[in-house]
Amino acid sequence: MFADSAKIYIRSGKGGDGHVSFRRELYVAAGGPDGGDGGKGGDLIFEVDQRLNTLNDFRHIRKYCAGDGKPGSKRRCHGADGEDLVVKVPEGTIIKEAESGKVIADMSYGCKREIILKGGRGGKGNMHYATPTMQVPKYAQPGKPGRELYVTLELKTIADVGLVGFPNAGKSTFLSHVSNAKPKIANYPFTTLQPMLGVVDLEGTDGFVIADIPGLIEGASEGVGLGHDFLKHIERTKVFIHMVDAASTEGRDPLNDINIINNELTQYSSELASRPQVIAANKTDVFYGTEEETVITLLKEEFEPKGIKVFPISAVSGKGVKELLYYVKQLLNKAGKEHIVFEREYIISNDTFPDEPYTVEYDEKDDMYVVEGPRIERMLGYTNLDSEKGFMFFQKFLQTSGIVEELEALGIREGDTVRMYGLQFDYYK
Repeated sequence: MFADSAKIYIRSGKGGDGHVSFRRELYVAAGGPDGGDGGKGGDLIFEVDQRLNTLNDFRHIRKYCAGDGKPGSKRRCHGADGEDLVVKVPEGTIIKEAESGKVIADMSYGCKREIILKGGRGGKGNMHYATPTMQVPKYAQPGKPGRELYVTLELKTIADVGLVGFPNAGKSTFLSHVSNAKPKIANYPFTTLQPMLGVVDLEGTDGFVIADIPGLIEGASEGVGLGHDFLKHIERTKVFIHMVDAASTEGRDPLNDINIINNELTQYSSELASRPQVIAANKTDVFYGTEEETVITLLKEEFEPKGIKVFPISAVSGKGVKELLYYVKQLLNKAGKEHIVFEREYIISNDTFPDEPYTVEYDEKDDMYVVEGPRIERMLGYTNLDSEKGFMFFQKFLQTSGIVEELEALGIREGDTVRMYGLQFDYYK
């Protein structure tokens, strides 16, 4: 079963926690803090694998998590970094944020490897927090949590030219004759089930890549049949070859078929419908008498005034095919060499700097609560607590940082004393 879309959960690794420990060795008095840093969490990376051409693997595995960083340890030992996770996808895969549908990355052309979620930064051990006023820091930074996200993957075929038309118009036969592709050819009652790619080599040119897009039907732009699944594969193409059964071998009106498909393209994307196209009036080898001249004349009168050239061809015998391909190459040259790439719309914040640590403890000996931490020490250093404005600013900091909440969890009551680096406060709500 061909899979060209999937929804998966991804998570980068959590940073390891910093360690709290103190040097304890024989003949070394008051050795000081020696807690090591935690390791960095692993990154979640997407990488193009040229051997893949579907998203089938994501039908079975829907959760992808990078490794967590290990915590630091004593003697200034650094925790091991978490292992990166590399998720392999076929070229042309679009990664979107699942809820908003916004593009995170387009894994095509120059983008072969992309870090989607960076791992959390490891926390610093207590060896970093010794100061003249706090020589025995009992706190360390926690590791930063990993990032997590639900994403959808969409495979959009990479080709210069899209081959479109109703089922059984002869697209597969045409592709097999003009390129190295080997599609299964038969009179399917519905359509080819997956896009087929082929490289067209033209003498005197550098050739181009052509994709046989599964046959479209009326209502495809509204999701009828597999409309949306098929239409997304032509979003990168610069030129369309519109294949039509000019001989009406199945009783269809070729002029009406072309208008139906063009309407579906317009309904799906007006920008897509405005791209250059050429009509390949196929199966002319089965015409009788003057039938070919009559049908081709009608098609040219209808579409060539609109700038859409009509080529009578036979995908079976090769009649008119070379002329068609060289004209398509001219259209590609006019379109330019710039690739159709989907721009990034969703920015993931990868700020991985951990929150600064602090401790909130109850000192039974002195019957007071003790709050310590580097940021608290700095706040006390530059905040004028004698002014009403400065004191209110410091109170707000204690509330927003979660310190008041932790004091209440320890059971503090009104009138109890809180000590912060030589300063004492009475607690009141």
